[in-house]
Amino acid sequence: MTENAADTANTQRMTVVVTGASGRTGSRVAQAARGAGLTVRAASRAQGFDWEDPTTWAELLRDADAAYLMYPSDIGSPAAAEGIGALARKAVGLGVRRLVLLSARGEDQALPAEEALKSSGADWTIVRATWFSQNFSEGPLVEGMIHGELVFPAGEVKEPFVDVRDIADVVVAVLTSGDRYAGRTLELTGPRLLSWRAAVAEISEATGATITYTPVPVRAYGEALTGFGVPPEEVDLLMEVFEALMDGRNAHVTDDVREVLGRKPRDFDDFAREAAAAGTWKA
Repeated sequence: MTENAADTANTQRMTVVVTGASGRTGSRVAQAARGAGLTVRAASRAQGFDWEDPTTWAELLRDADAAYLMYPSDIGSPAAAEGIGALARKAVGLGVRRLVLLSARGEDQALPAEEALKSSGADWTIVRATWFSQNFSEGPLVEGMIHGELVFPAGEVKEPFVDVRDIADVVVAVLTSGDRYAGRTLELTGPRLLSWRAAVAEISEATGATITYTPVPVRAYGEALTGFGVPPEEVDLLMEVFEALMDGRNAHVTDDVREVLGRKPRDFDDFAREAAAAGTWKA
């Protein structure tokens, strides 16, 4: 057997635990992993996995080769560092040493969770992602856009929006590359900078409908979230994160997607046209 054939055979025997397997990134990671020939063990509440209940972890981790970790609320929450550290140590104790963590680019509040992973004894890789393109097509921002307006506290700052399919492809490539990316922190961005206003304009053009962008102060946005019933402690964290991330610290692109995948990242315009064709923003 050649070396390449042996690598392929080893990859096809891999079992990967994917947390958040029904979510925005986890579902794509699971799909990409299956496409690469990996066996996927989905970890979500539907499968009995609960980040807040450590007794649900061992069954999914036992006899796995690697895991993708995505904390369900915000990676910057105080609970994230504790949960990620505990799960990572449990995984290592069960022989699952290869762990990839989804983190947030530029979010200082995420650093304790990253450090918890690093200190667990795992062969870790951290994937810091910028804002997802799919935040415009999935989740709480969609409803307003369907009705013709995105209200968001981003001002006119520019962001290199990243397609979650690129995140998934990078995660799977990292998991199947042996130790090549162990101990690395990768920052994933799209290929160009866009303001939220420009992003909404590209979506508007793709749909043929008029969608406007209305920037609001961060605190005003927080008050609106409170009015929608978001818990006060979650609102406080989001406001802290937004105030930091909207200062322009992420207004530059990286080449990490190309380094790992050997191709340029997907462009926001491609995302907008595909989502519009699928009827994402139709009332």
